[in-house]
Amino acid sequence: MSGIRDILSFPKVYQLWQAPFAQRKMASVLKHNDLSNIQRVLDVGCGPGTNARFFKKRDYLGLDINPRYIENASRRFSKNHGASCEFRVQDVCQYHPEESERADFVLLNSFLHHIDDENTNQILDRLHDVISEDGCIHILDLVLPDSIGLPRFLARMDRGDYPRPVEHWNTLFSNHFTPVLFEPFDLKRIGIPFWKMVYFKGKRKT
Repeated sequence: MSGIRDILSFPKVYQLWQAPFAQRKMASVLKHNDLSNIQRVLDVGCGPGTNARFFKKRDYLGLDINPRYIENASRRFSKNHGASCEFRVQDVCQYHPEESERADFVLLNSFLHHIDDENTNQILDRLHDVISEDGCIHILDLVLPDSIGLPRFLARMDRGDYPRPVEHWNTLFSNHFTPVLFEPFDLKRIGIPFWKMVYFKGKRKT
């Protein structure tokens, strides 16, 4: 497994692995939100810019701790985005924007299943303070199914060590944000469910 994880740290390999599923992962987000109304996007764990294409003409900031990903994303997107587009090598827990720079759309796409519960709670605490008052957090992540089958096998084989049962995800998210939407879904190819996923949309707790 360590060899596979090392290979996927290279942007081109990661892009090829994710390409067939990138649009399908974002389908729930696109269905439930009008992206034309967004002012500022914060993409946490942005990888090599996988999500940037969905937010053209929006102010966009992607954070990731992998310098290879950030270098690749900056080269591919920063000059052709149509608005302010920036990628930074940065731990989100060290990100402290001015109030005017808070995002109304915070995205975590397939990020938290790489993080244990203690650090996930720290990240979600930090993100509560970087969302604008009228903004929302949008989380897509990998579910560990209860039943034996291909989705459970692939979840166990994923390089993220912390896929969680759907109820566990719901508790984690709801402890930090007021739920707007919690939607489990299947990520399919040729009609076959490969992964179980969940989409959570939430607002700051007051």
